[in-house]
Amino acid sequence: MGDALEVVGNPLTDKEKGALGRAKTTEEVSAVLDSKSIIEIVINPESRVKVTSLSVLPNLVEKGWASHLIKIINEAGVTAPLQVSSAQALPLANAAKDSLADRWLKLDIFRGRPLAKTLSGVSAEYRILQIYTRDSGKRSAKLKFDVGQGTQDLGFRSEILINFDCSPSADLSFEVLDENNKPTIAAFEIRDMLGRVYPDLAKRVAPDMHFHPQVYRGSGETVRLPKGEYTIGYSRGPEYMAGEKKFFHDGKGSELTFKLERWIDPSEHGWWSGDHHIHAAGCAHYTKPTEGVHADVMIRHCIGEDLKIGSNLTWGPCFDYQKQFFTGKNDKVSKYPYILRYDVEVSGFGSHQSGHLCLLRLKKQMYPGGKSKHHWPTLGLNTLRWAKAQGALVGPAHSGWGLRCESEDLPNYEIPPYDSIGANEYIVDVTHNVPGPDGKLVPAVDFLSTVDTPIVWELNIWYHTLNVGYRTRISGETDFPCIYGERVGLGRSYVKIDGKLDYENWCEGIRAGRNYTGDGRSHLMDFTVSGVEVGTEGSEVSIAKGGPIKASVRAAAFLPKAVDQSFKALPYTAKPYWHVERARVGKERKVKVELLVNGHPVKEVEMVADGKINDIDFNVNIDRSSWLAVRVLGTSHSNPFWVLVDDKPVRASKRSALWCLESVEKCWSQKERFISKNELKDARSAYDHARAEYKKRIEECVFE
Repeated sequence: MGDALEVVGNPLTDKEKGALGRAKTTEEVSAVLDSKSIIEIVINPESRVKVTSLSVLPNLVEKGWASHLIKIINEAGVTAPLQVSSAQALPLANAAKDSLADRWLKLDIFRGRPLAKTLSGVSAEYRILQIYTRDSGKRSAKLKFDVGQGTQDLGFRSEILINFDCSPSADLSFEVLDENNKPTIAAFEIRDMLGRVYPDLAKRVAPDMHFHPQVYRGSGETVRLPKGEYTIGYSRGPEYMAGEKKFFHDGKGSELTFKLERWIDPSEHGWWSGDHHIHAAGCAHYTKPTEGVHADVMIRHCIGEDLKIGSNLTWGPCFDYQKQFFTGKNDKVSKYPYILRYDVEVSGFGSHQSGHLCLLRLKKQMYPGGKSKHHWPTLGLNTLRWAKAQGALVGPAHSGWGLRCESEDLPNYEIPPYDSIGANEYIVDVTHNVPGPDGKLVPAVDFLSTVDTPIVWELNIWYHTLNVGYRTRISGETDFPCIYGERVGLGRSYVKIDGKLDYENWCEGIRAGRNYTGDGRSHLMDFTVSGVEVGTEGSEVSIAKGGPIKASVRAAAFLPKAVDQSFKALPYTAKPYWHVERARVGKERKVKVELLVNGHPVKEVEMVADGKINDIDFNVNIDRSSWLAVRVLGTSHSNPFWVLVDDKPVRASKRSALWCLESVEKCWSQKERFISKNELKDARSAYDHARAEYKKRIEECVFE
């Protein structure tokens, strides 16, 4: 027990250690340990548990952990685990607002080494009860103990009301400076010497989230901590160097200064980051999912991850509450260059079973015919028609769901099941043009989402549709916190902007394909073909006949020198789906930049991933109309460039066209059941159109 108290940070005094060392009887041991015990538990011969108090006003510490002993008289010789619970220790998630104040503590019975996880069965022993308190001052809690189902004593004698004296903690103040010595916000992960996280996850309230360890703080802001030694990890998104400090907090008030260092700033080169898919509500992660948090919380997270654009999407469970925040304009919490905008994800309603849709740059958020979510179309194409008519930027969310395959090849020819909520109906919608704001026909789908689902599942369908001549772009997303609760901007797009950044031109950059996507740990800036920048002039160059083409890109990546062994043998279907460590060449600090032609790498350059920008040129012969792109597989991908030979459209692969046609049939077999009767005619027409288009392109494809 002396060793265990040392482990939890509440060691015996030298006098107590000496007394225990001299003790030869149970009574002499008890004389030392009873004085440190606050509760006595008697387990009678029938295994009934009875609890009595041994201490008046045991001490706790605000925002910290205190360890107290429990004495156990085990008349039944029970060897089960001792359990403790309390209404005051219930989680805050999903709690009614009027109950939050009473949920002020957290309980844990220490079961680590050198103690056993269960009772020993001896007649008398001790256990360590660890108590975390959110508050200071006098507080009371009812604790309930048992050693298994049905062991509570009759007459509620297994419960005890204890009054605690909670000593106040003190503030740790932050000074947070960016690379220009300007105040900013960053992410901080605070742990004590036992690895426990502060503020405690279970007792956090907004703006601090209980589903990831970090909190976001800016200059002049604070965290309350009890006296003790801590480590604090700090970061500010993937463009900054992460760091760690060790410090002692005296319990009276202290300040730490953090000077952040970048390894790259794409915005200096005109490339601006954004995440088109984050949520302030709806996900079970939030304390009250139907309401969630407000814009001021989300912008703090965006600034703390140096994410310039955040698309805050209202969706199913939270739709009726969060819809009030939609304005069709930048939210008032935006602080240039950090911009937050409310838009919509069709998820949990409407056509969601055929694939969720991100609807960005909306002017009106409500589909005509109602004021909520219950009247929306069940055919995704009908939703897209409405959104595109108002000039929205649209595309499927979390593309890979429902498109699983076993192969690691890109492209591969397995027909996915089309049985989930990713880019399923996309295989149909991509063949359609619909009226835009001016009545002229525009593609029904602008982009596919990437980064938040397995990379092969996302890219395979994209490569196939590019191979038969469609021109969908890609954009990066996180789906925070539903897929990734770690942080916003885990998946992101970098868009080239001429002039001042705003939400409108950032979205239009994605529509034009003037962006690359990834995890932000590698970058593919200024991709050009024959001197034309991607996303300009339609991303298209024409040549009269086959011949040499020059493609260029300014690329950078950052890898630590040491290999992260957690990625060793990690399948691409396991998180994180995109990460620069996946791109490491062997054990070297290098990644491979590849030039793709029609989905296949034809040239590659190994690049040292030390954060420096490399000017890379590729020279390749193009003998037929093709699409080109650059990638660092597993971490970043450009949008395509089209090289047209003799003004012929891209028809790169008959196998891809056949794959698309078979996919339409598979998708229909899964989605027909979800289409409402009044939209079945539209659905059959939409799918028939896709079949006809793919059959036509099968005939037009010369190459297998």
